[in-house]
Amino acid sequence: MTKLRRVLVTGGAGFLGSHMCERLVNEGHDVICLDNFFTAQKSNVAHLLGRPNFELIRHDVTLPIFLEVDQIYHMACPAAPGHYQFNPIKTIKTSVMGSINMLGMAKRCGARILLASTSEIYGDPLIHPQPESYWGNVNTIGLRSCYDEGKRVAETLFMDYHRMNKVDVRIVRIFNTYGPRMHPYDGRVVSNFIRQAIQGQPITIFGEGEQTRSFCYRDDLVEGIFRLMNNEDGFIGPVNIGNPGEFTIRELAELVIQLTGAKVKLEKRPLPPDDPTRRQPDITLAKKHLHWEPKIPLNQGLQQTIDWFRSIDFDHYRPPTPNFV
Repeated sequence: MTKLRRVLVTGGAGFLGSHMCERLVNEGHDVICLDNFFTAQKSNVAHLLGRPNFELIRHDVTLPIFLEVDQIYHMACPAAPGHYQFNPIKTIKTSVMGSINMLGMAKRCGARILLASTSEIYGDPLIHPQPESYWGNVNTIGLRSCYDEGKRVAETLFMDYHRMNKVDVRIVRIFNTYGPRMHPYDGRVVSNFIRQAIQGQPITIFGEGEQTRSFCYRDDLVEGIFRLMNNEDGFIGPVNIGNPGEFTIRELAELVIQLTGAKVKLEKRPLPPDDPTRRQPDITLAKKHLHWEPKIPLNQGLQQTIDWFRSIDFDHYRPPTPNFV
């Protein structure tokens, strides 16, 4: 029988956080969803509001909060470049001060805490695919560094709290993820392409579209994170969770056009600074310690995501910042 726990999910109304909340609620845990709704949508968790084991709190993790919990999924932070660059100081404060506040809570409560880190800590990698042992190639003063360095510092904080204060931590490095409930204006490449195709707009690619990414469907990712949080063999990470299938951005755009049946063209734009040229996870550790690997191929996951995008009204979604494309 599964042990029922009190679980806090920061960023719990976001794309990935809402799916984590949903899974935990369905398993019977008492779930507290914490979100400031900068890039999240209340509609992501509206279906959970009537459940007796779900609670929603509007709060910013950069400010202290006192709760009694057994586990913390620390997932709060804008993740799309246009959004985290909109207020870079706020972004790094979210990663650093938010982590300090949540780690303090975990220390006080004796709770296990998981950090949703990112493949962006590898920067523009010189090693391919990227194993967890790779320290990265990050520009510390670039436009993306508020996010990249913020997450790197968050990892440092988690490990120092673990070593100095015996806090029970887990660290997951999330690679590009997609699926239903993505905000249509979140600035991520999958949501951009699908929204543009459905609306009959040109699909914008940066440079020649030859940069590569690895796309993991949300169900696979949530399963990997859940397994890490509840892993009891002493493995705390960091661990890459992502799909090792590698695609160019141009290939993704062409697949979206094919699956939507859209009659649109590709529109090239200048390549943004510090944009990683290649990104692919080495998931050896996830296979070994979590017995995890993704199951859903890109064309299947994209079709499910496209179907969801067709089911929503874009007018009900507000672009969080002017930098959504």
